[in-house]
Amino acid sequence: MSNLSKIKSEIEKYAIESNLNELQIVEKIESHFFNKKVNENLKLYKKGKKKVSEITKSLKISPRKFYAILEKKNIQHKKYNK
Repeated sequence: MSNLSKIKSEIEKYAIESNLNELQIVEKIESHFFNKKVNENLKLYKKGKKKVSEITKSLKISPRKFYAILEKKNIQHKKYNK
């Protein structure tokens, strides 16, 4: 068995055990790993080791979305006027 087929079989087993379908499980896994990656980048941002542009490129999100995440987590940042 390849690694991908192992993952597929585990997801199918979990789908049978829970009341979720496979797509809902994949969405939850995706959000978990996205939040994990965001938290790692936020730590670097707080220390000043990583810039917003670098973070948004690595996470593939817009700067507005990143600033919304900062607002949500009550992290201080500079606000620029348009």
